[in-house]
Amino acid sequence: MSKPRSEFRNRLEAAVVRSILLSLEYLPRAASARLGILYAGILDHAAPRFRRTAQRNLSIAYPESAAAWRTRTIDGLFESLGRALSVFSKLPHINKSNVKDWIRYEGFEHFESALQRGKGVLFATAHLGNWELSAYAHALLTAPMSVVVRPLDNPIVDDLVAERRSLSGNTMLSKRDFARSLLQALRKNQAVGILVDQNTSADFGVFVPFFGVPACTSTTFARLAARSGAAVIPGFAVWNPAERRYVLRFYPVLSLTGDEVEDTARIQASIEAAVREYPDQWLWIHRRWKTRPEGEARMYD
Repeated sequence: MSKPRSEFRNRLEAAVVRSILLSLEYLPRAASARLGILYAGILDHAAPRFRRTAQRNLSIAYPESAAAWRTRTIDGLFESLGRALSVFSKLPHINKSNVKDWIRYEGFEHFESALQRGKGVLFATAHLGNWELSAYAHALLTAPMSVVVRPLDNPIVDDLVAERRSLSGNTMLSKRDFARSLLQALRKNQAVGILVDQNTSADFGVFVPFFGVPACTSTTFARLAARSGAAVIPGFAVWNPAERRYVLRFYPVLSLTGDEVEDTARIQASIEAAVREYPDQWLWIHRRWKTRPEGEARMYD
C-alpha cells in the first residue's frame, strides 16, 4: 500500500502546474507552443527514465529500426507533448467561434453513420496526438460527449484539470465507477470516449497482439460495446504541420463479434495502425508491455 500523499506536496505540485499553465495561456499561440516544447524538453532531461522507456518500447515495436530513427521519433514525441501542453493551457480561450483555427474533422461521415444506428458511439482513442483537444473540440464542433478519465493522484491538480476539460460541455466519468453513467449516455445515442492503449494487470486484462507482441489489455471496452450495441469508432486528433493545426480523424466503424478477447484484439489493431501512421505522436514513455504472461521475462528494468 502506497504512502498517503501530504497536503504540502499536493499544494506545491498544484502551484507548479498553475504556474506552467499561466506562463503558456496568455502568450501568442506560436510563442506558447515553443515554450511548451521547451518545458517538455526540460522534462526529457530531468527524468531520463522516460526516454529509456521510449527507447525500449521502440525496440520492441520496431526491432529492425535504426537508432537514429528511434531518437528522432522520441524527440518528436516530446515535441508533441509540449505542443499539447500549450493547447491545454489555452482551452479556456477555445470556443465555437475559433475552434476551427485549432482543429478540423476528417472522416466525420463515419461518426454520422454510427449515430444513425441509434445505440450511441464509443470512441476507441489513445494517447496519440492531442487526446485532450479531441474530446474538447468535438463538444464545440458537434455536441458534448462523455469522457472516461482516471483521477489524478493529486486531488488539487485533478480538480484543476477536470474543470478545464469540462469547459466545452463534456461530462467526465471517473474510471473507478463509470459503467452505469456510460451506458445511460449510450442509450441516449450520445458519444463516449475511452483511452484504450494502456497496460493493465493480468487480473483485469487479456494478452492480445500489439506490434506483434502480447500486451495485457483491459477487456472492459469490448464488454461495454457488446452489452450496449454501440458503434465503435477509432478516433484521434493528430498534428498536421502543413496546416499548423490538428486533424480529428474518425476511422470507419469497427466490425466486432461480441467475443471480448477477439474484439479487444481488433480494437488494439486499430490503435496500432494509427500509431504506425504517426509514430512520433504516440506516448512511447508508457510501459505498454509491462505485464507479462506467467513465466515470461520482464520487458523493462
